[in-house]
Amino acid sequence: MTQRKFSPKNSRKSKSRKSDHGRSDRPPKSPPAREALPGRPKPPQPKPPRQQEPQPAPRPLARSAAPRSPERRVEKQDERQGERRGERQGERRGERQGGRQSGTGQLWLYGQHAVAAALANPKRRILSLCATGDRAADLEQRRRQAGRDLPPIETMAREALESRLPPGALHQGLAARCAPLPEIALADLLDELDSGSPAVLVGLDQVTDPQNAGAVLRSAAAFGASGVILTERHAAPETGALARAASGALDVVPLVRVGNLARALDELKAAGFWIFGLAGDATATMGEIALPPRVVLMLGAEGSGLRRLTRERCDTLVRLPTRPPIDQLNVSNAAAIALYETNRRR
Repeated sequence: MTQRKFSPKNSRKSKSRKSDHGRSDRPPKSPPAREALPGRPKPPQPKPPRQQEPQPAPRPLARSAAPRSPERRVEKQDERQGERRGERQGERRGERQGGRQSGTGQLWLYGQHAVAAALANPKRRILSLCATGDRAADLEQRRRQAGRDLPPIETMAREALESRLPPGALHQGLAARCAPLPEIALADLLDELDSGSPAVLVGLDQVTDPQNAGAVLRSAAAFGASGVILTERHAAPETGALARAASGALDVVPLVRVGNLARALDELKAAGFWIFGLAGDATATMGEIALPPRVVLMLGAEGSGLRRLTRERCDTLVRLPTRPPIDQLNVSNAAAIALYETNRRR
C-alpha cells in the first residue's frame, strides 16, 4: 500500500477545491423560496421558534413581623370582642333565660327585694308591674313611695304571673318588666369616687353563673363595696335570676362590664388601686397582708380560677385560711369572707 506523502503543492487551497468528504468548505446556500403556483395554496411555512417570555423577577419576600406574644394576642382578641357591646342586651338565645326576653332588651325582675329595689332606683325604667291579688296592696304602697311616674299595677292570678316568668321563678307574687340599667363605664365609676378616697371594688374573672354573680353583688352591697367589675363576655348577664340572687343589690351597687379585663386592671392601678387576687395556691393569707386604702379583690371562676393574664396583673396573690379536706369555697362565699375581712381592717 502506497503511503501518501505531504507536499506543499497539495496543501494549496482553491476556491473550487472540495474537502476530502466531497463537500465544499463553504456552507451550502439555501435554495430560493419557491413561489406558489396560481390556484395552489402556499406551502406551509415553518413556524418560528416561540420565544420564551421573560419571567418577572421574583418578588422579595415580605419581612414577617415579629410574632405576637400570647398576651398581646389575647388582648387584641378581647378588644375586638369588647367592641360588640350590643350583644349583651337582649340577644340571648331562647325565649327566656333567667328573666331576659330575647331580642327585646327587656327583662323580668321578680321577688320582693328585687322589685322593691327597682322601684326605688330612679335609673331603672319600669315598663309594667304585675302582682297577685294578695300582694297587690303591698306593691301599690311601694309604688307610691317611689315618688316617680310608674305604670299601674296589673293584678292577676298566680298561674298567669308564672306564665310570664321563667320556669321555677321564686316571684313571691311580685314582678316587674324593666329595661336594663344604663351601662356604666369604668372611667365613669372612677370619676364618681373621690380622688384618693378609700374604696373597695370586686372583680369577677369570667364568672358565668347568675346565682354566684348575684350573691357577690349582695355581699358587695352589705360590706360597702363601691362596685363590681365583670367581663363583657363569658360573664353572667343581667337577668331576673341574677337580680333575685342579688336581693336588690343589682339596683344598688354599680355593675361595670369591661371588654378587656387586663387593661381595666391597669387603669385601676393608675387610679391608685392595689389588685389582690384570691388564689388557692397563694402563700399569704388575707390576714397577713397590709391593706392599702384602695383595694380591688379579684376572684375567678370555680375550678379554673383566675386566668394567667389576670394573675399577672395582680399586685399580690392571697388566699383564705381554709383547711383540708375541703379547702376551697364557692366564689360567692369567698367574696363574702374577703369583703368582711377587708371591711373589718379598714
